[in-house]
Amino acid sequence: MVKLTRRQIVRQAAGLFFTLTPITSALAARRASGPAQFVAVRIWPANAYTRVTVESTRALRYQHFALENPNRLVLDIQGAQINTVLQGISKKVLPDDPFIRSIRAGQNTPNTVRIVIDLKQSVHPQVFSLAPVSSFKNRLVIDLYPQGVDANDPMMALLNGDRPRSAGTTTRRQVEQQRQTPNRPRQPEPDYTLPPQTRSGSRRPVIMLDPGHGGEDPGAIGRSGLREKNVVLSVARETKRRLESMGYTVYMTRNEDVFIPLNIRVAKARARRADVFVSIHADAFTSPSARGTGVYILNTRGATSAAAKFLAQTQNNADAIGGVPSSGNRHVDNAILDMTQTATMRDSRRLGNSVLTELGKLNKLHKGRVDEANFAVLRAPDIPSILVETAFISNPTEEQLLASVSFRSRCADSIATGIQKYINTAVLRR
Repeated sequence: MVKLTRRQIVRQAAGLFFTLTPITSALAARRASGPAQFVAVRIWPANAYTRVTVESTRALRYQHFALENPNRLVLDIQGAQINTVLQGISKKVLPDDPFIRSIRAGQNTPNTVRIVIDLKQSVHPQVFSLAPVSSFKNRLVIDLYPQGVDANDPMMALLNGDRPRSAGTTTRRQVEQQRQTPNRPRQPEPDYTLPPQTRSGSRRPVIMLDPGHGGEDPGAIGRSGLREKNVVLSVARETKRRLESMGYTVYMTRNEDVFIPLNIRVAKARARRADVFVSIHADAFTSPSARGTGVYILNTRGATSAAAKFLAQTQNNADAIGGVPSSGNRHVDNAILDMTQTATMRDSRRLGNSVLTELGKLNKLHKGRVDEANFAVLRAPDIPSILVETAFISNPTEEQLLASVSFRSRCADSIATGIQKYINTAVLRR
């Protein structure tokens, strides 16, 4: 028997350690790449489309197919094991969901989880995955659009299906009645160049209101749990009522809790030939001491303040949070154009100043002037566009204001009055 010295024993032990290390690392990597864990399931029903989101610890491999008689959508997730989170998906379906009758999940094979969606009508599904962003982990998204939508461009359903609505969420019965009403020939719309009080026989000015965020994207969340998407939808609905009572034609980019991509919001305004576009938000900042109401216009070269830059970054991130598949669709891409026309930018500033003046009577202003930043939602080339930050939801005092019906109502009054004063002195181009 060979007798080893202490140094030789240490060297051999070290060699054994380095030999085993790759094996240990491989085992650890294999464990880390085990079955994905489902951490959340959510369903966002809306008349425009219904979204189902399955959130997991890892990206999912999947395939889907449709069945008829009855209409169903089947989604198979490979390399996964069902858990209590996914088993609870059936309880997420609301009775008035326009598209989903019921939904269930089960272990179809030892390594495949199957989700079956029973449908109320034929749909065009779009299924895609999203990488982790913000507080979300990996997401698998199933969007259910009405049948008849261009298979290569389901987002156009949000434009094609846009109809004037009264304030409040449109009911399913109203949607069916609209579908059953024969299309009437569209009457030509006269041009106009004078303020409304001096025009006769012209069509009324068109206002597009844009409540920020929605659906999967909650926007900023206050300390008490108040969500920006709910606050701004309430303010927008009230603003719509005020403006309609003034005699204007008013549309909203969303009138329910649904996610609308930023470019579709811009496209909606252009499709309606809007004279004014107003995006409504509730500000948030890293410091809870920040407060005040603000109005912003587009600056394609950047922001005029650090706060404006921070705000633009958070608002422009809405698509990543809400979830938009990358399609490169030319219809959508062409809807977003740089707002480079000098006249439009000048009018946006005049509109912003008019609204800011009225809001200054309601609340402390974050700045005494209209601020600028590169907001994606303000990039309509031919529509005066502003973004209103009603108050800081990240400030405890202003969060209480935003939670009150009185403040929201007065905020709507200020926005509507500011728009009215701008239009009454503007030369609206057609």
